[in-house]
Amino acid sequence: ALVSSGAIALGRRRLGFSGAALSLAQKQAAAAAGQTALMTAWETAFSAEAPPLAQALLTISDTETRRRWLNARATLETLLDAGALPVINENDTVATEEIRYGDNDRLAARVSQLIGADCLILLSDVDGLHDADPRKSAHAKRLARIDAVTDEITALAGGAEAKRALGTGGMATKIAAAKIACAAGCATAIGDGLRDAPLTRLQSNDAGTWFSAAQSPQDARRHWIAHALTTAGALHLDAGAVAAVRSGKSLLAAGATGVEGAFQRGDAVRLLDPDGAEFARGLAGYDAAEALLILGKRSEDIEAALGYRRGAALVHAGDIVLTDKA
Repeated sequence: ALVSSGAIALGRRRLGFSGAALSLAQKQAAAAAGQTALMTAWETAFSAEAPPLAQALLTISDTETRRRWLNARATLETLLDAGALPVINENDTVATEEIRYGDNDRLAARVSQLIGADCLILLSDVDGLHDADPRKSAHAKRLARIDAVTDEITALAGGAEAKRALGTGGMATKIAAAKIACAAGCATAIGDGLRDAPLTRLQSNDAGTWFSAAQSPQDARRHWIAHALTTAGALHLDAGAVAAVRSGKSLLAAGATGVEGAFQRGDAVRLLDPDGAEFARGLAGYDAAEALLILGKRSEDIEAALGYRRGAALVHAGDIVLTDKA
């Protein structure tokens, strides 16, 4: 997935907006006018043999609200499964200063979480993080590998390196993005995007700064579901559904026998065996009210019961974590 900016800059030229500062309305109008030019530029940059490009515009609520997070994840996963390359930008046409990311570094980190990426690469005009400002000190040392974003590392980002790196946030936002991504199991690199073959250069120890992830994206996600989220309800399962979930399959409506709580789609719920004991947790694929209407129903009967169908799973296998030792 590719996170790109540039829509406002391209749009303001198209609309003839001059001056250093634009009003919010002008920024939003410029974004609207610039999005097509931005996608045209990317289409031109890629060869005819490249994957088809697909534009995806996100706001901060798409990655901070669980229901919208699920919708955004489903769309991006569908694009990736279809062999497309999502080109992602902040939806500046509707975002205001209070509800926007403000920098592509944080947006890219959240997208990494959405798609379960193994690696996030932030290309800039600097070759990674240094222990001093290399413009002022001939002895400044590039930090090739960072195993944890400590207070000392954060201080470096907010000190001499703060204004280095292209973008609205400089190096500080890149370190913050690395911390977000690494916590989600996604290794992160900061490299010089102004030099030829920047991705190839990052494969050696002679360029950039790499931030290590302590665990895989899958393990980080399991820990988040099992420990970081407060459950909002529970689903009771029959014995067959319990066995299916234990074997790594999704929880289908046909195997559910009861609903507890008033949870919303995307909330964490406990999965209970026929004796009422919790054996797993997961993210609900349907609201509690919807779940009540489709309990015990076959997948092909869900649409008739609700008038629509999101999918066969009450809880998808990728959103389930076993919490007992059985």
